Amino acid sequence: MVTHGTPSAQYAITMRLEYPHEPGGIARIAGVIAAEGGAIRGIDLVHIQKKRSLRDYTIECASPEQAGRISEAVGRIEGVDVKWMSDNTFLMHLGGKMEIRSKVALKTRADLSMAYTPGVARVCTAIERDPRVSFSLTIRKNCVGVISDGSAVLGLGNIGPEAAMPVMEGKAILFKEFGGVDAFPLCIAAQDADEIIRFCEQVAPTLGAINLEDIAAPKCVRIEEELRKRLDIPVFHDDQHGTAIVVLAGTINALRLTGRKPADIKLVVSGAGAAGLACTRMLRKLGVRDIVVCDRQGAIYAGRDVGDNPLKQWLAAETNPDRRKGSLKDVIAGADMFLGLSAPGLLSREDVAKMAPDSIIFALANPTPEIMPEETEGL
Repeated sequence: MVTHGTPSAQYAITMRLEYPHEPGGIARIAGVIAAEGGAIRGIDLVHIQKKRSLRDYTIECASPEQAGRISEAVGRIEGVDVKWMSDNTFLMHLGGKMEIRSKVALKTRADLSMAYTPGVARVCTAIERDPRVSFSLTIRKNCVGVISDGSAVLGLGNIGPEAAMPVMEGKAILFKEFGGVDAFPLCIAAQDADEIIRFCEQVAPTLGAINLEDIAAPKCVRIEEELRKRLDIPVFHDDQHGTAIVVLAGTINALRLTGRKPADIKLVVSGAGAAGLACTRMLRKLGVRDIVVCDRQGAIYAGRDVGDNPLKQWLAAETNPDRRKGSLKDVIAGADMFLGLSAPGLLSREDVAKMAPDSIIFALANPTPEIMPEETEGL
């Protein structure tokens, strides 16, 4: 039996198919798509001409490779002509996901004279007299800079500033759609901590806040701490603050649902980067005491060589009170909660079965989790 994985919108495709307009045509095509593991999300009629149907099939797939297999299988159906196939995710990103729009109309000479010269000069001199007025007379009061060097993007690693842009555009539109906040991606060609700090200082007069995004650890921690000292605007690091806030909320809810108290649980964390450090600190404040954090070499404990990494030095000193050793698969046994902030495919169904009854699993590796949801079904 061939397993296909779980279809997902991120791998959705649209195929334009032409085939004889006759009873059973749609059913034949749908059967082939289902046999290949695809899930049809929609069928849209383009037209019917000369006894032939032209329709767009939108199909959720489990991977790009599966999408290719579905297209090939449909193309082998007698009488079916695959006109084209498109990747819906790439279509969404064509031309970028953002645009700049004016909030004021420029329809008359009077509009222009107030929005720009000569009227704008009076607003400039007002800000010169009191720079704080810039928060009410410019976009600054509602503007966030989403700043990244592209050194730790999702689960992709150091892919550079250009390749980081789609993610930062996405974060900017989240600000707008969910919070009504204007945000703009600023992906910079600098990966030195001091250069990034200096860039943020230089661009700060334009912004009401800075959101640091996908900057590699441990330098991201130093950058955030230094900017908070130097700037008079909020500095938020999504990988630290955002992840920790969401994990805290989820943990409080999960403990309530399973009847546990923070001090009573054994927590295993996979990932000793910025997110792992921030979440561990947050959960310690909640009252969780028995925390074991693992990196690629396994459990971190007092006395283990962690080099000059300040994040891991803190984790070695402040976590794993029983100094448990071994791999992630070793220390997961008996754990009440697993928090994954690392890489895909680290745990199996058998590993999860070794955890305590009613265990809590936050497999948050992005874009592919440490363990797939179907692996935990029935446990």
